[in-house]
Amino acid sequence: MIKKESSNIARQRRHRRVRKNISGTENRPRLCVFRSNKEIYAQVIDDEKQITLASSSSKILKVNGGNIEGAKKVGQDIAEKCKKLKIKTVVFDRGGYLYHGRVEALADAARESGLEF
Repeated sequence: MIKKESSNIARQRRHRRVRKNISGTENRPRLCVFRSNKEIYAQVIDDEKQITLASSSSKILKVNGGNIEGAKKVGQDIAEKCKKLKIKTVVFDRGGYLYHGRVEALADAARESGLEF
């Protein structure tokens, strides 16, 4: 009998495969997304120095992260924090998730707020 891989393990495999090709630098940090059933999180990371430059989440903003509206607010917030740090361009890391739904909404809101990727 073939044992089926859990969806989270499959996502982690996809994330490792994507991370082989992208990394954040000081000039162009990585915007990383993590999604749970209830919340959505975003971090801007400089992989060379191994530091988080900015972060935002639906938990911090006290919005429902389980829907698209909450993801949009997190995207707008992370873009505003990047503007304060004078970060204009980032590399988008979807974290192994499909570019669809909440992940897409967060990315679109960040783009509309002035972040380029």
